[in-house]
Amino acid sequence: MSRPAHRDPRFLAVVALGGAAGTLARYGLGHLLPHDDGLPVATAVENLLGAFALGLLLEALVRRGAETRTRRLLRLGLGTGMLGGFTTFSSLALEVQQLLADGQVALGLGYGLGSVVLGLAACLAGVALAGARHRRRAAGSGGPG
Repeated sequence: MSRPAHRDPRFLAVVALGGAAGTLARYGLGHLLPHDDGLPVATAVENLLGAFALGLLLEALVRRGAETRTRRLLRLGLGTGMLGGFTTFSSLALEVQQLLADGQVALGLGYGLGSVVLGLAACLAGVALAGARHRRRAAGSGGPG
C-alpha cells in the first residue's frame, strides 16, 4: 500500500519549495506596488492575480485528463505551494480589521467584500481562459485534447 500524498516527503518538498517561491514573489510585488494609508493595493493585487492563476492552472490540469504524477506535482507545487504562498487571506483579514479599527468602515467592508467577489470573478476568468484555450487546441488538432 502506498503512502498518502500528504505524507509523502517528495510531495511535501514540492509544496514547500513552491510556497517559498510564492512567498518571495509576494514580498517582491509588495515592495513594487505603492503603499498608502488607504486601500491595501499590494494584497488586493496579489490575491486577485493568485485567484486568476489558480483557476487557470486547475482548469488546465483537469482538461488534460486524469491526474498523473506530473500533474499532481504541478498542482501541488504551483497551486498549493506557489500560489498558496503568493496569496494571503491572513493579510486580507488583518487589513480589513485595521481599516475597521481606524474608523474606515465603508473602505474596510468594501475592501473585504470586494476582495472576495473580485477574487471569485478572477478565478472564474482563469477557468474560462483555460477552457477557451483547451477548445482552441482541440479544434486545431481535429479532436479532444
